[in-house]
Amino acid sequence: MKIHVLGSAAGGGFPQWNCNCANCDGLRSGTIRASRRTQSSIALSADGGDWIVFNTSPDILQQIRAFPALQPGRRLRDTGIRAIVLIDAQIDHTTGLYMLRESSKPLDIWCTEQVRDDLRNGNPIFDILEHYCKVTWHVMPIDGSGFEIEGIGDLHFAAVPLRSKAPPYSPHRENPHPGDNVGITIRDRRTARTAFYAPGLADIEPHVWHAMRSADCVLVDGTFWTHDEMIRLGVGTKTAVEIGHLPQSGPGGMIEHLSRLPAQTRKLLIHINNTNPILDEDSLQRAELTARNIEVCHDGLDIQL
Repeated sequence: MKIHVLGSAAGGGFPQWNCNCANCDGLRSGTIRASRRTQSSIALSADGGDWIVFNTSPDILQQIRAFPALQPGRRLRDTGIRAIVLIDAQIDHTTGLYMLRESSKPLDIWCTEQVRDDLRNGNPIFDILEHYCKVTWHVMPIDGSGFEIEGIGDLHFAAVPLRSKAPPYSPHRENPHPGDNVGITIRDRRTARTAFYAPGLADIEPHVWHAMRSADCVLVDGTFWTHDEMIRLGVGTKTAVEIGHLPQSGPGGMIEHLSRLPAQTRKLLIHINNTNPILDEDSLQRAELTARNIEVCHDGLDIQL
């Protein structure tokens, strides 16, 4: 399977449009070594022709322009996007659906029932798109049975429910349901190679740890370095876990879990917040990740499994 990182940043991108933290100001002024990043999304393909896009960020049009495989020239109106998989209903993962409204056929979307309900009630993107290209919705099972997407070769997908809250606009924000947020295991039946994708991960429960240990490659939550990052910098009032993200450092942090994975597992962090010091390629935090063989995703990164 082929994985292409369309965007590697958390909501707001990097640099964030209204932020002058050390990272954002340093990138703009050229005083740190770092790369611009759009908001988190990946594309995946079995053959390099038809692609599944995981999440559609507000930057989707920019990401398509940067990755010509998603805009092939086979006919007058064309796209390499065969289907879209939504792991949650967050704004930074779904707003890009509006940008795809010129599609010549209904958007083929896989998501859980909870995500579909939020995108019909709390933030009615699906209903609005009915006035444009329309949507063909496929239920994403969360019982472990998995699913396959027509036209995508021998790839098998399985949703892994994650402990999380629905988006702030959701009618059941304070009453979480399984399926509000999922990770995805993708298995290539031809090669038996497996990837696990979870850009929003607050708690590594036993079934999540099993999915991570079973994967040849994991792309997981890299949002924050410390649990109090937003509070300490004065740009927020909640801890990382309260926002829905496991920090990298500290006891029980992402680094500790990734370090316990088999040595041959490829370990990558994605969905990196603009405040995270690992964006500075010369930082001590980035050096620690490198020493532990943990990679930091960047826009345009290609992974072959």
